[in-house]
Amino acid sequence: MQRGAAVGSAIMGVVTAALLGVVVVRLAEAERGDPARCGRGLVPVEARCCAEGQTAANGHCQGAPASCPPGFHVTDGNNGCALDARRVAFEGGALTPNNDWQTEGLNVPHAAKVEPFVLDAAEVTGERWQHCIRAGACREITTEEPGLPVTNVDAKEAEKFCRFEGGRLPTSEEWLFAAMGAEGRRFPWGATGLVCRRAVFGVEHGTCAKGGGLEIAGSRADGATPEGIVDLSGNAAEWTTEKDGRAVARGGSYESTSASELTSWSVESGAARAAHVGFRCAFSKEKLVPPESVLPKQ
Repeated sequence: MQRGAAVGSAIMGVVTAALLGVVVVRLAEAERGDPARCGRGLVPVEARCCAEGQTAANGHCQGAPASCPPGFHVTDGNNGCALDARRVAFEGGALTPNNDWQTEGLNVPHAAKVEPFVLDAAEVTGERWQHCIRAGACREITTEEPGLPVTNVDAKEAEKFCRFEGGRLPTSEEWLFAAMGAEGRRFPWGATGLVCRRAVFGVEHGTCAKGGGLEIAGSRADGATPEGIVDLSGNAAEWTTEKDGRAVARGGSYESTSASELTSWSVESGAARAAHVGFRCAFSKEKLVPPESVLPKQ
């Protein structure tokens, strides 16, 4: 009897998980063409989320925006919008692993004490990288849209940029603390709700597929953490540093197609340049550079 009950319970668990998966997929599919998927006042133009007045061609938003949403500004050259530079301070605390069924067999974070730190609210954009190029401190990179996250940089180049701004790459524990919070959130915004309006994922061949790729940083406002950190899940995966000095990319990207690739604790190893991997910077609280210095006045 006990064995039969156990088998029945296991079957019910599998059926329930399958049904939940179907619901998530259906919800995300329904949001593919939903204007709400772009958020923050951006509008869907073909596969992309562009500013009012822009068109899209070859996967890029083009032309002068009629306006930028609140919290964004028109980039130098009037060729797009970019999220305003902002940083968020964390008081630190206990990093608590989330040991639920979705972590089984994965490299889950360990319990740790995180010291106070400050983190970029968004991924480093092409606009910010251009300031580093002009100062002669960074490699020349062609930027189709200044508001897009910088990718195709390895961990050493990302670290060099962060040093230029007075910071460094976040440690894995800092990044996880920002994504999971003290409560160990499964996703940066909460326990459930992985849909197209919350994260840039599966846009090539997945649930949210419309033939797109990277979106400008901060385009999915509904996926922000309670503190206002955006794009910790999806868009560009992000370089972080482990205690042993290794670089790992966290958070999944626009290429990700499964929930396991987009949870707060998802990770991929290697420090090579990749089109789907970018970064954001962290700062020690006592060495914080004022946010207004991130984007010098033109």
